[in-house]
Amino acid sequence: MSGAEPVLLREPTDWGVRLVLNRPAKLNAISAELRDALTDAIAAATADERVRVIVIAGAGRAFCSGYDLSEAAPATAWDWRDVLARDVVATLAVWSCPKPVIAQVHGYALAGGLELAMACDLIVAAEGAQLGEPEIRFGSAPVTLLMPFVIGQKRTRELLLTGDLIDAAEAERIGLINRVVPAESLVAEVDALAGKLARVPPDVMAPTKLMLNRAMDAAGFAAAVEMGLDLQSIVNMSTTAREFDALVRREGLKAALAWRDARYEERLAGHESQSPQPHRP
Repeated sequence: MSGAEPVLLREPTDWGVRLVLNRPAKLNAISAELRDALTDAIAAATADERVRVIVIAGAGRAFCSGYDLSEAAPATAWDWRDVLARDVVATLAVWSCPKPVIAQVHGYALAGGLELAMACDLIVAAEGAQLGEPEIRFGSAPVTLLMPFVIGQKRTRELLLTGDLIDAAEAERIGLINRVVPAESLVAEVDALAGKLARVPPDVMAPTKLMLNRAMDAAGFAAAVEMGLDLQSIVNMSTTAREFDALVRREGLKAALAWRDARYEERLAGHESQSPQPHRP
């Protein structure tokens, strides 16, 4: 983004730093540039002794709408794996950060954007925020398989296999996020929580986080992410995924998303019309 605003803003605070995804025109979709900038910023914040807490937020109308689907798609499954591996490394840099990380969510947290939020230690969302992993509707799948380790298998299967979105209240109810607050109070609530975490000594915070992460690894987290990465590389070469990508190149992302939604609604309507009708007694 030479000559334009940076894709990531760094806002120093009393408790640490707020990292703001800054691609508002694209609802903060994660480009390769933004992904790398965020990884570098997490590393810098980790090394900075003045930073006790990191907050990740989004500029404009959304937290993050996922990975930027308008970027060039790899031609082979192996090439896909290379790209996706870099995405996973970036997400896991947040997950493994020894300092507490809070996701400040408003508007939308979708697909890779929701994975980024789930990689944070805590998620605070504004009322009305929409969250979900709709990738299955356009022939893709989650890049970093975090959700089953956050909310369990059954809820994860429902959300991933339908591609449905849920609002912040439902996300809190099922344990996907920590708390829901009024939109006008979001920043103040996050600041208060960050200030509370900042009072914990770093030499206690870091090993406690490591203990929690190792518990997840003992439950198979690292292996699941690695296997998911392999399968996602194959999924992205599916007929549906390639049709979607071709439409993006030919007519633009907006047209491709409209095709995706219309296709899904048509199939849903067809299924409902074929459903057996109840018989009158």
